[in-house]
This record gives sequence, C-alpha cells and structure tokens, in this order.
Amino acid sequence: MASYSELMSQAQALMAQAEQVRKQELAQVIADIKARMKEYGITIEDLGAASGRKAAGKAKAAAKYRGPNGELWSGGPGRKPDWVKAALAAGKDIESFRI
Repeated sequence: MASYSELMSQAQALMAQAEQVRKQELAQVIADIKARMKEYGITIEDLGAASGRKAAGKAKAAAKYRGPNGELWSGGPGRKPDWVKAALAAGKDIESFRI
C-alpha cells in the first residue's frame, strides 16, 4: 500500500494534469462558441452582457428624485435613503423632490 506522501504526490500530479486538460477543453469550447456566434451573427449584447465587461446584476434605474443636498434616488422598491426617510418624517411630500 502507498504511503500518505506518495498518494499526495500522485494527487497533486493528477490535479495539475486535470487543470491542463481543462484549459485545453476550455479553449476548444470558446472557439466553438465564437464560431457559432459568427455563424448566426450573435453579439455579446445579444447574450445580455454589457459590452467590454461581464454582466453583473441589474442596471441602475434613472433617478426620479433629488434630495436637499443633491442626493439622487430612483424611487424604486427597497430601502429608502435616509434623506427620504427624514423628509417624510418631517411631513414633506416626496413629490416635491421629483426631478
């Protein structure tokens, strides 16, 4: 039976070999995808990715309200900014801050 250090050495060699094969396969997959995209005229934008970078979450909504110190808020769902909470607590109408 092999010793622990021998098995670890074999495992490391296998992991290095697996990584090398993964890189080779990945290169082929990317080449296949690029060929299909060219064949069908598909762009990065068609795939939902922002140009020049990976897509990362939703795009920010346009601002609809401007706070007393120039703060911007889209008025969307979720937590209200502190300046909105303060204005509402002071009895102000949020519509008075609409851009």
